[in-house]
Amino acid sequence: MKILYGIIGALVAFAALALIVSALPIPGNYQFLVVRSGSMEPAIKQGAVVVVKPSNAYQIGDIITFRGTFRTPKGQIIPVSHRVAEIRVDRGELFYTTKGDANNAPDTREVRHREVLGRVRFSIPYIGYGIETARTTYGFLALIIIPAAIIIVDQGRKAWREWRRIKRTRNGATE
Repeated sequence: MKILYGIIGALVAFAALALIVSALPIPGNYQFLVVRSGSMEPAIKQGAVVVVKPSNAYQIGDIITFRGTFRTPKGQIIPVSHRVAEIRVDRGELFYTTKGDANNAPDTREVRHREVLGRVRFSIPYIGYGIETARTTYGFLALIIIPAAIIIVDQGRKAWREWRRIKRTRNGATE
């Protein structure tokens, strides 16, 4: 049980740290984003979490995350992470041509420098599936109820054993 407690504690601590770091309104802060498509496979797998940090300059070959044109059903813009294939300067403004590693052709829309959220520093495979599940009602309940049930059952067993020990001690002392 100590191992299970350690794993649960580490996951909660990591999630809390990631949430705090990405939520603070600090310019140049790290962001943690879930990859929703396989356009960057095999470099970044669908369901991974990418860690993105803004930079002043990007180079050809960098994987950047930018404001995409796709929206969620709630109207939120879905960020896109693609590799920089070409850089163009027009009237002092930088434009990036990007391409997903799994795509046959570059993206049709150029990305303005001001639309770039940052460069992907690294990715953590499969963690995004858990995050996306946790965002659902049932997933959130499972994250709360299952660990809580494990702790309650374990503590209940310990209390029961202690109660039985005390009862045996009292019975042995009174006889």
